[in-house]
Amino acid sequence: PPPRLQEAYTRVLMGNIDLSRLVFPSNTAGGTVESFARRALWDVGLNYGHGTGHGIGNFLSVHEWPVGFQSNNVPLEAGMFTSIEPGYYKDGEFGIRIEDVALVVEAQTEKPFLTFEVVSLVPYDRNLIDLRLLSPEQIRYLNSYYERIRVHVGLELQRQRLEEAYAWLQESTEP
Repeated sequence: PPPRLQEAYTRVLMGNIDLSRLVFPSNTAGGTVESFARRALWDVGLNYGHGTGHGIGNFLSVHEWPVGFQSNNVPLEAGMFTSIEPGYYKDGEFGIRIEDVALVVEAQTEKPFLTFEVVSLVPYDRNLIDLRLLSPEQIRYLNSYYERIRVHVGLELQRQRLEEAYAWLQESTEP
């Protein structure tokens, strides 16, 4: 891929990771933490014109209020599902959106804080990631996420004897 497409994808991924690994106080509304998904793009003067995510599973619709990252959404609580979907669009050239599904869970902190557990378990496109842009913390998160995919999805692919899919998964989730 062209370098500017690779940089845009990596910056969208950085925002996805930064929001996914965020630890925040209980009773925090999504709109308060939404900027973590945009920061890597903002650092170079880029942005996206859509919401960062929406609730899932409340009324069995696609975009489910009241959960999400807009200013009018309710505070996040353990047990809520939301999408995390930063993106970037260059008119007439390309569009990127990385969309994960995350469960709000209690963080392992002394006081009651929350974080996200990404449950979609799908590898990101390695050809589009510029590792030089990622922080050590983002790389650790990515490697941990890939290990979770290998354990959960890989075991199921092996159980079903889907060797070709298993080989692809192993290659796609290399540290």
